[in-house]
Amino acid sequence: MRRVSGSPLENLKRQIDELPPTRDFIAALRSAPVLPAVIAEVKKASPSKGVIRENFDPVAIARAYAAGGASCLSVLTDKTFFQGGFDVLVEVRQAVDLPLLCKEFVLSPYQLFQARAAGADAVLLIAAILTDQDLRYLRKAAASLGLDVLVEVHDAGELERVLTLGEFPLIGINNRDLTSFETDLTTTERLTEDFRPRLQQQQALLVSESGLFSRSDLDRVQAAGAGAVLVGEALMRQQDVQMALTTLIGG
Repeated sequence: MRRVSGSPLENLKRQIDELPPTRDFIAALRSAPVLPAVIAEVKKASPSKGVIRENFDPVAIARAYAAGGASCLSVLTDKTFFQGGFDVLVEVRQAVDLPLLCKEFVLSPYQLFQARAAGADAVLLIAAILTDQDLRYLRKAAASLGLDVLVEVHDAGELERVLTLGEFPLIGINNRDLTSFETDLTTTERLTEDFRPRLQQQQALLVSESGLFSRSDLDRVQAAGAGAVLVGEALMRQQDVQMALTTLIGG
């Protein structure tokens, strides 16, 4: 297995040179046979809920998601809050051919090299923890590695910043309040309504994240303008994640 965590940058660069090209994360979402496209998340725990899945087998979960109709997968690599790791991403990459999102609190380009070396096709950039300069720089660094970027916003101020920067074709709206950890789907509805002309002008693909548990939830955010959803906890809590995903997509 490739060792990514703690590897010197030169080692990561050598590993990346030996990898095939990245898969097109955004194209996979746009070409989903049933909308909204689903990014299914491989996640053991979260800061708000603690351990979500005791019996955590990332390879089995990833394969079940692929069989259940996921367009892409999201893999938690943060150890501190989500009990994830880049080793988990490596395992999932070896198990499935779907495009993979590395979900990490990215603060430096080194983490982008880690993500690419572990097999990611896309990375998460969280507007709340990054300056405009950071977002520009990390976007450029990600592009140089062939990585798509999902930039995540939580409120109007963050979405305003991202749209002003421009050139972010994939925007995630997180329905979870970072202070209370409560989720509210009206966050997606409100932001898409308030920023609709600019979102359409930039042809951004919107991903609604958090608080999605049923087909009616998916229909609701799709009606608001989301072309994709990111779903984790709702699937991770089910014994049969393939059936849970198939039911979520098909209703």
